Amino acid sequence: MCKWCMRHGAGGKWYLNARNYSNELAESMNLQAYLEEQWKNFEQVYIRKIMGISSIDLGNKLKMPIIGRILRWSVERMIHSESLNRNPVRADGHFGQVIPIEEAKLIMMNLAAEPIIKNYCMCRMMQKGLKDACCINFGLLSSVIEKLPRFIPENSKLHITREEAVEALKEQNLKGRIATVWFQPVPYINAICSCEVPQCGGLRLRMDFGLYTVYKAEYVAEVNSDLCQGCRSCISRCQFNALRYSPTLERVIIDPIKCFGCGLCRDVCPQKAIILTPREEHPGLKGKY
Repeated sequence: MCKWCMRHGAGGKWYLNARNYSNELAESMNLQAYLEEQWKNFEQVYIRKIMGISSIDLGNKLKMPIIGRILRWSVERMIHSESLNRNPVRADGHFGQVIPIEEAKLIMMNLAAEPIIKNYCMCRMMQKGLKDACCINFGLLSSVIEKLPRFIPENSKLHITREEAVEALKEQNLKGRIATVWFQPVPYINAICSCEVPQCGGLRLRMDFGLYTVYKAEYVAEVNSDLCQGCRSCISRCQFNALRYSPTLERVIIDPIKCFGCGLCRDVCPQKAIILTPREEHPGLKGKY
């Protein structure tokens, strides 16, 4: 399991620890003011300065030999901060992990604190100008977001039931969206997003710059060579370039190093030839998230 499971998983996966969703945890961390400040200024996350460097120039600076290493350390420290003095406008301590659809459903039905809302995705609004209600937030964060009109869907319900949340997740899965669960801030969990590369800000920072804003899933996809008929339905679903078709073998091959374990390829396979196996069972992938 990833290091966050060791710190906040109570012996299991961090996002399956019920305490991390509790109102008691949110109250003990005094998160009301933090979340209000973060979401009131959410747009600034995309233009924030780190060590005096604009996020617009971040990619070029990260490639520089010395300043790049220092900058990466500073950014990672901010992203994963567990400090009592975290900066809400920079979204300190806000990061997530890819999860397959079955675990997203489990969270919504059994762990997420109420109230539950479905609201506009900030990433898609900022990067594409799209008003797409594909984010599900819950617990204390719901009461914060519902006071901010720009996040409220115009033509759909804001407050939803657990069952409606599961249906919304299934709908996004069918569209080829990746489910991610989020600390906000660590160790409090209050969101499951369904987005895609490159619109998802977290996935984009991970893919483009190698920053651990989003961790790979606890799983990796594998192909059963006896079942795969080489239809290639799965390839277009992968946003991480982890799948390719082999004309020689007449079947699909998955690169486990590139695989994020989202399960989208598995979910669309008509032959049920793809399964998800625990990442920790692969010697070359153990501890690599």
